[in-house]
Amino acid sequence: MASESEIHTRDRLLLEAARLFRYHGYAQTTLREIADATGIKAGSIYYHFDSKEDIIAEVLDRGIQMVGEAVRQRVDALPENATSREIIAAAIEGHLWGVLHHGDFSSANIRAYGQAPVAVKSRHRTARRAYSDYWHKLFNDAIVKGDLRKDCNLDIIQMFVLSALNWTVEWYNPQKGSLRVFVGDITKIVFDGVFERR
Repeated sequence: MASESEIHTRDRLLLEAARLFRYHGYAQTTLREIADATGIKAGSIYYHFDSKEDIIAEVLDRGIQMVGEAVRQRVDALPENATSREIIAAAIEGHLWGVLHHGDFSSANIRAYGQAPVAVKSRHRTARRAYSDYWHKLFNDAIVKGDLRKDCNLDIIQMFVLSALNWTVEWYNPQKGSLRVFVGDITKIVFDGVFERR
């Protein structure tokens, strides 16, 4: 069983790797750079991971797991009679909280996924599909209830919303307003658009 110190080092290693992958990409990031950022010797990485490929695989998995958990916690906390709007609003809040509180992992998912080895992408695709399916069910349930407009393609709605939420990690500035207000603004835009109703 790993000691607390070993777990801490492994977590720190993953965090530093995520940050480097985010800003420099997977291909340009070396194991030595990850080790230096973590404060360990390059050879020590092999105590925790077999290769850089294993590290990016863990970074990608953690990124989507952390966001997924944040979404499910908020949706599961709603009462059984929650409206479609309340459910999707909770999911939006959870997704934004997840991507913004775990920014390096989230951004690495966006920026480094395309550079990851084919085997890593294939393995990670299962987790991505499960998360996508979760959102698909939320939107589809809203359609079934008659709460979501039927004249728009559901796949496009989902892709548009998730893409917009994902990229907030690149431009959201907490110094310009609280996360609560930001989530409220994003949710209003998703539900009501940007034009005044006349």
